[in-house]
Amino acid sequence: MTEHERPPSARRDELTERAYRYALEHGLTELSLRPLAAAIGSSPRVLLFLFGSKDELIRALLARARADELAALRRVREAGGHDDFAAAVRTTWRWLVDPAHRPLLVLWLQAYARSLSEPDGPWAGFARQTVEDWLGLLADVHGEAGGDHPAGGTDPALGLALLRGALLDLLATGDAERATAVVERYLGLIGAAAR
Repeated sequence: MTEHERPPSARRDELTERAYRYALEHGLTELSLRPLAAAIGSSPRVLLFLFGSKDELIRALLARARADELAALRRVREAGGHDDFAAAVRTTWRWLVDPAHRPLLVLWLQAYARSLSEPDGPWAGFARQTVEDWLGLLADVHGEAGGDHPAGGTDPALGLALLRGALLDLLATGDAERATAVVERYLGLIGAAAR
């Protein structure tokens, strides 16, 4: 029985939330059912009963992480303005650089990498979906869903590449000042090109 065939369960929802908090702290790459179950007040048997398999549990945790990501993107869209590309990039970056979001971003990076190296596992499609989510945000703010983009650097794909590159640098080095300077330099360049 897959996740979609299982009836809603308050216990499953509760354990998903607990397991998600555990994954934010410990990651997903080496997830083992016994330590997870002990940490969240359950047992491997109950987790397997509720989720069907470890892979389905991982899929549920990735869906939960993506829900957090999408909620953050919606807040960014609302805070950054609906038609200001630079404001959307800057607001997104401020969210990404906030240390409070580091556990979610590390979890995102783990899932992103695993979906590339194990495309048939429970991680399948995670990287592609997050790219589409983020491009959707930037394209909506940009006012275009695709096609050619004017000169000046407001191409959503270019904005996404900058944000993802700066994020990887930030996660690798912890140097928020340098990564922020790169984002601001890009925003200065596209602002100058738009004049």
